[in-house]
Amino acid sequence: MAKVLQGIRVLDFGRYIAGPFCAALLADFGAEVIRVDRVGGSEDRFVMPVTESGEGAFFLQSNRNKRSITLDIDHPQGREVVKRLIRDADVVIANMPPATLANLGLDYESLCAIKPDIILTASSAFGSHADAANRVGFDGVGQAMSGAVYMSGTPESPAKAMVPVVDFATALSCALGTVMALYERRTSGKGQVVEASLLQTALMFASGALIEEAVLSIDRQATGNRSPIHGPSDIFRTRDGWIIVQVIGQPLFRRWVRMIGDPALMNDPRFTDDLRRGENGAALSEMMSAWCASRTREEALAALEAARIPAGPVYSPREALDDPAIHASHAFDWVDYPGLARKAPIVVSPAMLSRTPPSIESRPPTIGEHTTEILHEAGYGDAQIQALRELGVA
Repeated sequence: MAKVLQGIRVLDFGRYIAGPFCAALLADFGAEVIRVDRVGGSEDRFVMPVTESGEGAFFLQSNRNKRSITLDIDHPQGREVVKRLIRDADVVIANMPPATLANLGLDYESLCAIKPDIILTASSAFGSHADAANRVGFDGVGQAMSGAVYMSGTPESPAKAMVPVVDFATALSCALGTVMALYERRTSGKGQVVEASLLQTALMFASGALIEEAVLSIDRQATGNRSPIHGPSDIFRTRDGWIIVQVIGQPLFRRWVRMIGDPALMNDPRFTDDLRRGENGAALSEMMSAWCASRTREEALAALEAARIPAGPVYSPREALDDPAIHASHAFDWVDYPGLARKAPIVVSPAMLSRTPPSIESRPPTIGEHTTEILHEAGYGDAQIQALRELGVA
């Protein structure tokens, strides 16, 4: 069965998550992706190492379905190889500041001089505008500058998400933008630049708080896990673990007061709507905490499910891996890799298509695993490849 992006060739110069995971999503749907690694391995390979040779967990997640070529793209001969590869490419992915792209000859103007209909997918920390174009940053910086960290944790101890939500969401936006650019190119015959930034993604996540503050100037403060705009909505301790409960809107609140056996709360002026329930959320969380304290996690969740109130367990990573419902959803593709003690659970694409689904066809590549093969495809003979190796270029 033909895949959606079959015949599309992608050169992936991305590092860490935003660029590489974008390329992985395209590969899941059939694009041929070549990862351009540094000679000896790029730095993002080795974050949170899980293999004998040091490859990291995020590398495994973000680089399935790719081939790897090693190149020193600072070397003139390396630049020549890149130019040859670009001639046969449809998309170049590079999450770097604009000045770095220009220095490497990966800016849009340079790419167009080689392949006029090329699409450049370029994410960065802060965007390409003059005030921020050359600044560097990671996921946590975007979270912090968006207002999200200020609103998390407590006023005395702000907290960021410990998983790179901004990186992965930026990659999703880039993948969508890339597919739209490819779709548009079918009629115009022209390429274009697809841009995204970590900060813009983070601002999108924080948009509710930003709009509220701009319009009402209420200067909200952090309330831990408790929602300030509805309730009870918090994380609660049961006898043997933690759960999250989210009561939003009048129907859910009505069901909640019936569940805890206190229907008089429906007439309490503190709780007449979501806004007041958020303002008085501490009282509601105290009631829900008392209700949870005498129950196991399983008992509490069973009662909440019976009442049709959104709730779930606060899982450790091990518990998430072992959950039967998660397994039933086919969330993971268990992939082997050289040097792994056991197979790794690569999370499959979050977008599924019923007739032309994504799939993981190959494990992430080892460093430069396909260098010779890709150079042959680009027209290099064995002697030329050996010369590149002797120069330290490939």
